Amino acid sequence: MKESEMNLSFSKIFQHAGPNFSKCQFWGMFVLSVVIFFIIFSVYGGLLAFFMLCIVVLAILYRAQDHLLYHPEDSFHSRTFVQIPHVVGLPYESIHMRSIDGTLIHLYFIRQREEQAATAPTIVFLHGNAGNMGHRLQNAAALFRQLHCNILMVEYRGYGLSQGRPSEHGLSMDARTAIDYLTSRPDVNHRQIIVFGRSLGGAVAIDLVARAEYAAKVWCVILENTFTSIPEMAQALFQWQFLKSVPLYFYKNKYLSRHKVSQISIPALFISGLLDSLVPPAMMTELHARCTSSPLRQLVHVAAGTHNDTWTCPGYYQSIATFLAAATPYQPEPPVLTTSSPVKNV
Repeated sequence: MKESEMNLSFSKIFQHAGPNFSKCQFWGMFVLSVVIFFIIFSVYGGLLAFFMLCIVVLAILYRAQDHLLYHPEDSFHSRTFVQIPHVVGLPYESIHMRSIDGTLIHLYFIRQREEQAATAPTIVFLHGNAGNMGHRLQNAAALFRQLHCNILMVEYRGYGLSQGRPSEHGLSMDARTAIDYLTSRPDVNHRQIIVFGRSLGGAVAIDLVARAEYAAKVWCVILENTFTSIPEMAQALFQWQFLKSVPLYFYKNKYLSRHKVSQISIPALFISGLLDSLVPPAMMTELHARCTSSPLRQLVHVAAGTHNDTWTCPGYYQSIATFLAAATPYQPEPPVLTTSSPVKNV
Protein backbone atom coordinates (compact mmCIF):
# COMPACT_ATOMS: atom_id res chain seq x y z
CA MET A 1 0.00 0.00 0.00
CA LYS A 2 1.53 3.25 -1.10
CA GLU A 3 0.85 6.49 0.72
CA SER A 4 -0.48 9.33 -1.43
CA GLU A 5 2.14 11.39 -3.23
CA MET A 6 1.24 14.91 -4.30
CA ASN A 7 2.90 17.13 -6.90
CA LEU A 8 2.39 20.49 -8.48
CA SER A 9 -0.17 19.74 -11.18
CA PHE A 10 -3.87 20.17 -10.51
CA SER A 11 -4.57 16.83 -12.15
CA LYS A 12 -2.49 15.13 -9.48
CA ILE A 13 -4.21 17.14 -6.77
CA PHE A 14 -7.56 15.80 -7.92
CA GLN A 15 -6.21 12.26 -8.02
CA HIS A 16 -5.16 12.58 -4.40
CA ALA A 17 -8.49 14.11 -3.40
CA GLY A 18 -10.01 10.67 -3.84
CA PRO A 19 -13.44 9.52 -4.96
CA ASN A 20 -15.27 11.74 -2.47
CA PHE A 21 -13.97 14.91 -4.08
CA SER A 22 -13.67 14.48 -7.82
CA LYS A 23 -12.75 16.90 -10.59
CA CYS A 24 -16.42 17.18 -11.52
CA GLN A 25 -17.35 18.16 -7.97
CA PHE A 26 -14.63 20.79 -7.81
CA TRP A 27 -15.48 22.37 -11.15
CA GLY A 28 -19.17 22.12 -10.34
CA MET A 29 -18.66 24.15 -7.18
CA PHE A 30 -16.36 26.54 -9.04
CA VAL A 31 -18.92 27.18 -11.79
CA LEU A 32 -21.61 27.69 -9.16
CA SER A 33 -19.44 30.25 -7.40
CA VAL A 34 -18.87 32.10 -10.69
CA VAL A 35 -22.64 32.19 -11.33
CA ILE A 36 -23.22 33.57 -7.84
CA PHE A 37 -20.48 36.14 -8.50
CA PHE A 38 -22.23 37.49 -11.60
CA ILE A 39 -25.62 37.56 -9.87
CA ILE A 40 -24.25 39.58 -6.96
CA PHE A 41 -22.24 41.76 -9.36
CA SER A 42 -25.35 42.64 -11.35
CA VAL A 43 -27.32 43.49 -8.20
CA TYR A 44 -24.82 45.00 -5.77
CA GLY A 45 -21.72 45.88 -7.77
CA GLY A 46 -18.19 44.58 -8.19
CA LEU A 47 -16.61 45.00 -4.75
CA LEU A 48 -19.20 43.01 -2.85
CA ALA A 49 -19.31 40.38 -5.58
CA PHE A 50 -15.54 39.96 -5.46
CA PHE A 51 -15.64 39.69 -1.67
CA MET A 52 -18.32 37.01 -1.80
CA LEU A 53 -16.44 35.10 -4.51
CA CYS A 54 -13.32 35.05 -2.32
CA ILE A 55 -15.32 33.65 0.59
CA VAL A 56 -16.82 30.90 -1.58
CA VAL A 57 -13.44 29.91 -3.06
CA LEU A 58 -11.82 29.82 0.39
CA ALA A 59 -14.67 27.65 1.68
CA ILE A 60 -14.19 25.21 -1.22
CA LEU A 61 -10.45 25.00 -0.60
CA TYR A 62 -10.99 24.58 3.15
CA ARG A 63 -13.35 21.67 2.53
CA ALA A 64 -10.95 20.12 0.01
CA GLN A 65 -8.17 19.87 2.61
CA ASP A 66 -9.62 16.75 4.24
CA HIS A 67 -9.80 14.99 0.88
CA LEU A 68 -6.21 15.92 0.06
CA LEU A 69 -4.93 14.54 3.36
CA TYR A 70 -7.10 11.53 4.22
CA HIS A 71 -7.42 8.67 1.72
CA PRO A 72 -9.46 5.86 3.30
CA GLU A 73 -10.68 4.80 -0.16
CA ASP A 74 -7.24 4.77 -1.74
CA SER A 75 -7.71 1.21 -3.02
CA PHE A 76 -10.66 -0.87 -4.20
CA HIS A 77 -13.17 -1.63 -1.43
CA SER A 78 -10.81 -0.42 1.33
CA ARG A 79 -13.81 1.05 3.19
CA THR A 80 -15.73 -2.21 3.12
CA PHE A 81 -13.09 -4.94 3.11
CA VAL A 82 -10.25 -5.22 5.64
CA GLN A 83 -7.95 -8.23 5.44
CA ILE A 84 -7.85 -10.26 8.63
CA PRO A 85 -4.57 -11.15 10.39
CA HIS A 86 -5.16 -14.86 9.79
CA VAL A 87 -4.16 -14.18 6.17
CA VAL A 88 -0.56 -13.72 7.33
CA GLY A 89 -0.79 -16.41 10.00
CA LEU A 90 -1.46 -14.15 13.00
CA PRO A 91 -3.86 -14.87 15.89
CA TYR A 92 -6.11 -11.93 16.64
CA GLU A 93 -9.16 -10.42 18.28
CA SER A 94 -11.41 -8.20 16.18
CA ILE A 95 -12.62 -5.38 18.40
CA HIS A 96 -15.28 -2.72 17.92
CA MET A 97 -15.33 -0.02 20.56
CA ARG A 98 -16.51 3.52 21.17
CA SER A 99 -13.98 6.31 20.86
CA ILE A 100 -14.02 9.18 23.35
CA ASP A 101 -16.82 10.99 21.50
CA GLY A 102 -18.87 7.81 20.92
CA THR A 103 -17.71 7.08 17.35
CA LEU A 104 -17.48 3.32 16.74
CA ILE A 105 -13.97 2.32 15.67
CA HIS A 106 -12.42 -1.01 14.70
CA LEU A 107 -9.19 -2.52 16.02
CA TYR A 108 -7.19 -5.73 15.64
CA PHE A 109 -5.46 -7.04 18.77
CA ILE A 110 -2.75 -9.47 17.68
CA ARG A 111 -1.45 -11.38 20.71
CA GLN A 112 1.45 -13.70 21.34
CA ARG A 113 0.78 -17.18 22.74
CA GLU A 114 -1.08 -17.14 26.02
CA GLU A 115 1.99 -17.89 28.13
CA GLN A 116 3.88 -14.96 26.54
CA ALA A 117 1.15 -12.42 25.84
CA ALA A 118 0.79 -11.07 29.38
CA THR A 119 4.50 -10.18 29.68
CA ALA A 120 5.31 -9.23 26.07
CA PRO A 121 5.52 -5.58 24.96
CA THR A 122 2.46 -4.25 23.11
CA ILE A 123 2.80 -1.95 20.10
CA VAL A 124 -0.03 0.45 19.30
CA PHE A 125 0.22 0.67 15.50
CA LEU A 126 -0.89 4.00 13.96
CA HIS A 127 -0.78 3.77 10.17
CA GLY A 128 -0.46 6.37 7.42
CA ASN A 129 -3.08 8.35 5.53
CA ALA A 130 -4.12 5.84 2.85
CA GLY A 131 -6.02 2.56 2.80
CA ASN A 132 -6.75 0.62 5.99
CA MET A 133 -4.94 -1.38 8.66
CA GLY A 134 -5.32 -4.59 6.66
CA HIS A 135 -2.82 -3.20 4.15
CA ARG A 136 -0.17 -3.18 6.93
CA LEU A 137 -0.47 -6.82 8.00
CA GLN A 138 2.84 -7.90 6.45
CA ASN A 139 4.60 -5.22 8.50
CA ALA A 140 2.63 -6.23 11.60
CA ALA A 141 3.60 -9.88 11.09
CA ALA A 142 7.29 -8.99 10.97
CA LEU A 143 7.00 -6.90 14.15
CA PHE A 144 5.12 -9.76 15.84
CA ARG A 145 7.68 -12.39 14.94
CA GLN A 146 10.94 -10.48 15.16
CA LEU A 147 10.23 -8.37 18.25
CA HIS A 148 7.99 -10.96 19.97
CA CYS A 149 5.39 -8.34 20.81
CA ASN A 150 1.63 -7.97 20.84
CA ILE A 151 0.19 -5.46 18.37
CA LEU A 152 -2.93 -3.32 18.66
CA MET A 153 -3.74 -2.04 15.18
CA VAL A 154 -5.95 1.04 15.29
CA GLU A 155 -8.34 1.85 12.46
CA TYR A 156 -9.02 5.57 12.48
CA ARG A 157 -12.55 6.89 12.18
CA GLY A 158 -13.63 7.00 8.55
CA TYR A 159 -11.14 4.28 7.61
CA GLY A 160 -11.82 0.59 7.00
CA LEU A 161 -14.80 -0.57 9.06
CA SER A 162 -14.65 2.35 11.52
CA GLN A 163 -17.50 4.82 11.45
CA GLY A 164 -17.34 8.61 11.28
CA ARG A 165 -15.17 10.97 9.27
CA PRO A 166 -11.43 11.53 9.74
CA SER A 167 -10.20 14.76 11.31
CA GLU A 168 -7.18 15.83 13.33
CA HIS A 169 -9.15 15.95 16.58
CA GLY A 170 -10.93 12.68 15.77
CA LEU A 171 -7.73 10.72 15.08
CA SER A 172 -6.29 12.05 18.32
CA MET A 173 -9.30 10.74 20.24
CA ASP A 174 -9.03 7.34 18.57
CA ALA A 175 -5.37 6.98 19.59
CA ARG A 176 -6.17 7.94 23.18
CA THR A 177 -9.01 5.43 23.20
CA ALA A 178 -6.56 2.69 22.16
CA ILE A 179 -4.29 3.45 25.12
CA ASP A 180 -7.24 3.56 27.52
CA TYR A 181 -8.34 0.18 26.20
CA LEU A 182 -4.94 -1.44 26.75
CA THR A 183 -4.60 -0.08 30.27
CA SER A 184 -8.06 -1.47 31.10
CA ARG A 185 -6.98 -5.04 30.24
CA PRO A 186 -5.39 -7.09 33.03
CA ASP A 187 -3.72 -9.42 30.49
CA VAL A 188 -1.47 -6.69 29.07
CA ASN A 189 1.97 -5.69 30.34
CA HIS A 190 1.23 -2.06 31.25
CA ARG A 191 4.90 -1.25 31.72
CA GLN A 192 5.73 -1.98 28.08
CA ILE A 193 3.20 -0.18 25.90
CA ILE A 194 4.90 1.19 22.78
CA VAL A 195 3.33 3.71 20.41
CA PHE A 196 4.39 3.35 16.76
CA GLY A 197 3.41 5.90 14.10
CA ARG A 198 4.35 6.08 10.43
CA SER A 199 3.78 9.16 8.25
CA LEU A 200 0.41 10.64 9.31
CA GLY A 201 0.39 8.09 12.13
CA GLY A 202 3.61 9.65 13.40
CA ALA A 203 1.84 12.99 13.84
CA VAL A 204 -0.99 11.24 15.70
CA ALA A 205 1.59 9.46 17.88
CA ILE A 206 3.40 12.71 18.73
CA ASP A 207 0.13 14.35 19.75
CA LEU A 208 -0.67 11.34 21.93
CA VAL A 209 2.59 11.06 23.87
CA ALA A 210 2.99 14.85 24.17
CA ARG A 211 0.00 14.68 26.55
CA ALA A 212 1.36 14.11 30.05
CA GLU A 213 -1.56 11.94 31.15
CA TYR A 214 -0.95 9.51 28.26
CA ALA A 215 2.85 9.69 28.34
CA ALA A 216 2.55 8.29 31.88
CA LYS A 217 0.94 5.16 30.40
CA VAL A 218 3.41 4.66 27.53
CA TRP A 219 6.91 3.18 27.69
CA CYS A 220 8.31 4.70 24.49
CA VAL A 221 7.40 6.00 21.03
CA ILE A 222 8.71 5.02 17.58
CA LEU A 223 8.25 7.53 14.75
CA GLU A 224 8.89 6.70 11.11
CA ASN A 225 8.98 9.04 8.10
CA THR A 226 6.68 11.63 9.62
CA PHE A 227 6.49 15.38 9.08
CA THR A 228 6.95 18.55 11.13
CA SER A 229 3.51 20.04 10.31
CA ILE A 230 0.89 20.15 7.57
CA PRO A 231 1.65 23.80 6.62
CA GLU A 232 5.33 22.90 6.17
CA MET A 233 4.42 19.78 4.21
CA ALA A 234 2.26 21.91 1.90
CA GLN A 235 5.22 24.22 1.28
CA ALA A 236 7.56 21.28 0.65
CA LEU A 237 5.18 19.53 -1.75
CA PHE A 238 3.84 22.42 -3.79
CA GLN A 239 6.73 24.92 -3.46
CA TRP A 240 4.40 27.87 -3.93
CA GLN A 241 5.91 30.94 -2.29
CA PHE A 242 2.55 32.38 -1.22
CA LEU A 243 1.97 29.39 1.07
CA LYS A 244 4.58 30.81 3.44
CA SER A 245 2.26 33.77 4.02
CA VAL A 246 -0.94 31.76 4.56
CA PRO A 247 -2.13 32.22 8.18
CA LEU A 248 -2.27 29.06 10.29
CA TYR A 249 -6.03 29.30 10.80
CA PHE A 250 -6.59 28.70 7.08
CA TYR A 251 -5.38 25.13 7.59
CA LYS A 252 -8.16 22.81 8.70
CA ASN A 253 -5.63 20.14 9.71
CA LYS A 254 -2.41 21.41 11.24
CA TYR A 255 -0.64 18.53 13.03
CA LEU A 256 1.95 20.85 14.57
CA SER A 257 4.43 18.12 15.48
CA ARG A 258 7.44 20.46 15.41
CA HIS A 259 6.00 22.21 18.49
CA LYS A 260 4.54 19.17 20.25
CA VAL A 261 7.65 16.99 19.96
CA SER A 262 9.51 19.08 22.54
CA GLN A 263 6.90 17.98 25.10
CA ILE A 264 7.71 14.26 24.72
CA SER A 265 9.08 13.04 28.06
CA ILE A 266 9.53 9.34 27.23
CA PRO A 267 12.15 7.49 25.12
CA ALA A 268 11.75 8.25 21.40
CA LEU A 269 13.13 6.51 18.32
CA PHE A 270 13.11 8.34 14.97
CA ILE A 271 13.46 6.14 11.87
CA SER A 272 14.14 8.09 8.69
CA GLY A 273 14.23 6.58 5.20
CA LEU A 274 16.73 8.68 3.28
CA LEU A 275 15.06 7.89 -0.07
CA ASP A 276 11.69 9.19 1.12
CA SER A 277 10.34 11.25 -1.79
CA LEU A 278 7.20 12.41 0.04
CA VAL A 279 8.28 13.58 3.50
CA PRO A 280 11.70 15.28 3.35
CA PRO A 281 14.13 13.36 5.62
CA ALA A 282 15.25 16.74 6.98
CA MET A 283 11.90 16.94 8.78
CA MET A 284 12.73 13.78 10.73
CA THR A 285 16.12 15.26 11.62
CA GLU A 286 14.43 18.42 12.86
CA LEU A 287 11.89 16.50 14.95
CA HIS A 288 14.70 14.51 16.56
CA ALA A 289 16.62 17.70 17.33
CA ARG A 290 13.55 19.32 18.90
CA CYS A 291 12.75 16.30 21.11
CA THR A 292 14.80 17.77 23.93
CA SER A 293 12.66 16.60 26.88
CA SER A 294 13.05 12.90 26.06
CA PRO A 295 15.38 11.00 28.41
CA LEU A 296 16.50 8.82 25.50
CA ARG A 297 16.23 9.78 21.84
CA GLN A 298 17.78 8.06 18.87
CA LEU A 299 17.77 8.85 15.15
CA VAL A 300 18.26 5.95 12.74
CA HIS A 301 18.94 6.75 9.09
CA VAL A 302 17.97 3.97 6.66
CA ALA A 303 19.94 4.58 3.49
CA ALA A 304 17.64 2.60 1.16
CA GLY A 305 14.41 3.46 2.96
CA THR A 306 11.53 4.99 0.99
CA HIS A 307 8.39 6.52 2.45
CA ASN A 308 6.43 3.29 2.61
CA ASP A 309 9.04 0.55 2.47
CA THR A 310 11.64 1.50 5.08
CA TRP A 311 10.39 -1.42 7.19
CA THR A 312 11.60 -3.88 4.53
CA CYS A 313 15.24 -2.74 4.71
CA PRO A 314 17.99 -4.85 6.34
CA GLY A 315 18.68 -3.94 9.97
CA TYR A 316 15.31 -2.27 10.52
CA TYR A 317 14.03 -4.58 13.25
CA GLN A 318 17.44 -4.87 14.89
CA SER A 319 17.51 -1.07 15.23
CA ILE A 320 14.16 -1.17 17.05
CA ALA A 321 15.28 -4.05 19.28
CA THR A 322 18.48 -2.18 20.21
CA PHE A 323 16.48 0.93 21.09
CA LEU A 324 14.02 -1.04 23.23
CA ALA A 325 16.89 -2.65 25.13
CA ALA A 326 18.36 0.80 25.86
CA ALA A 327 14.92 2.06 26.96
CA THR A 328 14.42 -0.70 29.55
CA PRO A 329 15.24 1.54 32.57
CA TYR A 330 12.51 4.01 31.58
CA GLN A 331 9.49 1.71 31.87
CA PRO A 332 6.56 3.48 33.59
CA GLU A 333 4.85 2.35 36.73
CA PRO A 334 1.74 0.29 35.92
CA PRO A 335 -1.49 2.32 36.18
CA VAL A 336 -4.30 1.53 38.56
CA LEU A 337 -6.89 -0.49 36.63
CA THR A 338 -10.24 1.22 36.07
CA THR A 339 -13.53 -0.13 34.83
CA SER A 340 -13.33 -1.76 31.43
CA SER A 341 -14.00 0.12 28.22
CA PRO A 342 -17.24 -0.46 26.26
CA VAL A 343 -15.84 -3.14 23.95
CA LYS A 344 -17.58 -5.64 21.73
CA ASN A 345 -15.56 -8.55 20.33
CA VAL A 346 -16.66 -10.04 17.03
